[in-house]
Amino acid sequence: MHKGLLPFLLCLTVGFTVSCTPPPDEFTAVELDTSVGGQKAVRIGKQRSANENQPEILGADILPGRGMNIFQVRAYIPGLGVTDLIAAPSVAVAGELLTDGNESFKVGGAILLPYANRIRGELLPDLQLLETPILGQTVRLPANWKGNEPGAEPHAMHGLILDRAMDSVQYEADSNGARVIGKLSADDFNGHWLSEADIRFEVELSQSFFGFRVTVENVGDEDLPMGIGWHPYFVFPSGKREQARLHIPATQRALVNNYDDVFPTGVLEAIAGTHYDVSVSGGLPLGDLFLDDCFVDLRKAGDGRVVAEIIDPEAHYGLRVIGLSPEIAAFQAYAPVDQAFVALEPQFNWADPYSPIWGDEDTGMVVLKPGGSVEYAIRLEVFVP
Repeated sequence: MHKGLLPFLLCLTVGFTVSCTPPPDEFTAVELDTSVGGQKAVRIGKQRSANENQPEILGADILPGRGMNIFQVRAYIPGLGVTDLIAAPSVAVAGELLTDGNESFKVGGAILLPYANRIRGELLPDLQLLETPILGQTVRLPANWKGNEPGAEPHAMHGLILDRAMDSVQYEADSNGARVIGKLSADDFNGHWLSEADIRFEVELSQSFFGFRVTVENVGDEDLPMGIGWHPYFVFPSGKREQARLHIPATQRALVNNYDDVFPTGVLEAIAGTHYDVSVSGGLPLGDLFLDDCFVDLRKAGDGRVVAEIIDPEAHYGLRVIGLSPEIAAFQAYAPVDQAFVALEPQFNWADPYSPIWGDEDTGMVVLKPGGSVEYAIRLEVFVP
């Protein structure tokens, strides 16, 4: 067998389509041995530059069998070396841990759609589903989450693709970068949503950036409501949470009933001058502040992009989370006081977006007409603060 054919033959996997090209030395795209959700994990990477003072993102691990979960991102940080940016175990054990959709949003970086965050409704007698009105129709959603306190209300959480495997996967590397492309015909999300959706995911690493985009097209005959988010657990490399800083260019946060249910009350509070003012220049030191809050009314650039930052002064580390899509209307921030991470979640929609508590507020859900589409796009940048 000609050795040049081997990389192509190794990319064929039963049950879904894969294509790849032999990568150059600088960029790589390879299948890993570990299968999660019936599909092999994919790793993209590049060689580090010779400049030891230059932070740069070097690669990522993707789980096509779990809704294209961006499970890990790695970067070179001056003084720290190659560092994992996301709180997650090794890919080798991911298959044992991510046994269902709920587990998929507890680690790594799950992609959330057709809604991010929570949706409440009337729990049905089977205790597995809830009913709620959306765009004038009754929708039945999995009641897949609840708080830990006695009597906590089951509700729908973080969308309907957490455990979905791609219909097809391609990965490739060339002189310009490395990419992983997944495609999923979601139809009506197993009967749980309105209309029908085709979804394309593209994760890309180039010399100048790392990012991903999710494009959803309404291929059905009805209006398609769409909220998209991302749920990465970003680490504080120093391990010292109290001195880490968080900057989100928001002016308000949505108040919640408590931090167990985390249900919005419909009241928005201005954050300027409060303990929750994450909009301050240089970021808000977290100290002992617990966060599980939806920050809204975002200040954006002229092109619609919005930039949040995580800063770890002791590690001389900074990370920019750049939302390129003007439809991004909220950042959910989850930062428990006993953990050295923050889940910083850029999303289209506010929490419980169809609740009557919001009145006439625009809660960020995008409604696609038949044939319409929307793109959700994120980039990451590392820097020395």
